[in-house]
Amino acid sequence: MENIIEIKSLKKIYRDFWNRPKVVAVDGLNLAVKKGEIFGMLGPNGSGKTTTLKLLLGLIFPSAGSIRIMGVSPENMECKKNIGYMPEESYLYGFLNADEILDFYGRLNGMPEKLRRKRINEVLDIVGLSEARKRRVADYSKGMSRRIGLAQVLLKDPELVLLDEPTIGLDPIGSREIKDIIKGLKDRGKTVLLSSHLLAEVQTICDRIAILYRGKLVEEGSVEDLLTVSDETEIITSGLKSADIDKLKELVNKSGGKLISVGHPKETLESLFIKLIREKSGKDT
Repeated sequence: MENIIEIKSLKKIYRDFWNRPKVVAVDGLNLAVKKGEIFGMLGPNGSGKTTTLKLLLGLIFPSAGSIRIMGVSPENMECKKNIGYMPEESYLYGFLNADEILDFYGRLNGMPEKLRRKRINEVLDIVGLSEARKRRVADYSKGMSRRIGLAQVLLKDPELVLLDEPTIGLDPIGSREIKDIIKGLKDRGKTVLLSSHLLAEVQTICDRIAILYRGKLVEEGSVEDLLTVSDETEIITSGLKSADIDKLKELVNKSGGKLISVGHPKETLESLFIKLIREKSGKDT
């Protein structure tokens, strides 16, 4: 697959007033993001995730190394037309409604009125805010605010979407809604690069991940490869009786294996929470 982002030996050093090195935020980073995938950058606070995003956007400049987005430098203005960015906090005009905010940003992007109206309808549908389009943004919940921020990012139909902590501060339902939208972007052929320190959030939506620590790359690969325990085998069955389980244990022992545990599979707390809330909301309507 074609690489839409290529980062080689990237370094960013923040300096003090006297130009002395103060913080090495990114230290020799090498990454490649393939076109059409969802790529996650993971790491604790201070690991260089947001700095890397700012370097990709051309908001700050590298101390060493190179970045190529769609084959050109982030400083190339044509490149920026195909990039959408949602920061950790979206600063929106609370006295405007969704239609007005998106119309404002569409004008800033130089979009013709006919195209602007068409895209506003499309992105509000994508983020699920069509019915709330006339409400003031100041009256939106945290989850709705994140969704209108994402709608603003998608307005110009970018090929590459950069998201900084997209689910931060959201409850499980709001978080699930944002993740579903991100998955939908991949289905539309978009490439998504997101940063997060919430490991469980990224595990369910990313194709590949990179783990950063103190500006350095610790590990990189597909989610499945990184999480697979290669020397263990998982067997999931249903309808077994106690006698059948005993026979299974005996077979494993005879085969020279070791039965580590036998029990019932567990769903995630997130899936249980969302299921219960949806069941309850269905009964109340």
